[in-house]
Amino acid sequence: MRISRTIRNLAGSQGYVLRREPDGAALRAVLAGLHPVQTEHALIRLGAAHDGGYLVPDDLDGIAAVFSPGVDTTAEFERDCIARGMKSFQADGSIASSPLVDPANDFEARFIGIDSHGDTITLGDWVSAKAPGSDDLLLQMDIEGHEWLALAQTSDALLKRFRVIVLELHHLDALATDFGRLVMGPVIRRLARHFDVVHLHANNLAQPLRTREGELLELVEVTLLRKDRSTRRDPLGQLPHPLDADNLPDRPPIAIPPLISGMT
Repeated sequence: MRISRTIRNLAGSQGYVLRREPDGAALRAVLAGLHPVQTEHALIRLGAAHDGGYLVPDDLDGIAAVFSPGVDTTAEFERDCIARGMKSFQADGSIASSPLVDPANDFEARFIGIDSHGDTITLGDWVSAKAPGSDDLLLQMDIEGHEWLALAQTSDALLKRFRVIVLELHHLDALATDFGRLVMGPVIRRLARHFDVVHLHANNLAQPLRTREGELLELVEVTLLRKDRSTRRDPLGQLPHPLDADNLPDRPPIAIPPLISGMT
C-alpha cells in the first residue's frame, strides 16, 4: 500500500494520473453501444475535405435545422446543411462571431453546459429558444469533452428530436474513472437505446491507448441515426469508409480498434 501511494504521488507530481483498468466485461458491454451497423441509407460526406467533414446517412430530407455547438475556423458542414434547406444554429463562447456569414445561420456566443447562466446555456434551452415545435433536427457537436455532461442532462424527448447526431467523443480512455462509470457509460447506453451507430471515424490527432482488453481511442467521431428511420441493420462490412479522410492529412491514419468497432 505504501509503495502504491508513493508511485501515485510521484506520478501526480509530474502531472499524471494512475488508474486501475475497468473490469473487461463491463468495458466491453459499454462499448457495445458504439458498434456500428449498416442500414438502408447510404452514407454521404458533408463539410470539409479533412477536419470538419463528417459522414452522415442520406436521410436528410425534411430536417428543419442543424444545431452545431462548438465552432471551428471553418463551417463547411453547416454550409452544406443550409444548401439542403436547413436553418443553421451555432454556439461557441470562445469566439465573438461565426466564420459562416449567411442569413440562414444564427450564431450564439455561448458555451453549451449544464446550466443556462451567463455565457453558458443548456442544449435544451438553446433548442427550445431557436426551434420550438416537433420538427426533426440534426445535431453536430464537438465541444472538447463537455459533451458528456451536456448529453447526460438532455431529456429523451429532446434527444429524439434529432434524426441524426454527429458527435466527437473525447476521452473514451477515461471510461475506467468514476466519471466514466457514472456519466460516460450511461450516456453511451442511453444513446444506444434511441439511435443506431452508422459510422465511426478515428480522429488522428491523438494516439490510441493500449489496455488489457485492447486499444481505446481518445478521440472518435460517431454518427448516429434515430432507430425509427431504419428497417435494416446489417453488420458493417468495412472501416474506414471510402469517403473517410484523415482529420490531419500530414499524420498517419488511425484505425478504429476492434474493442470499439466490434469488428475483427
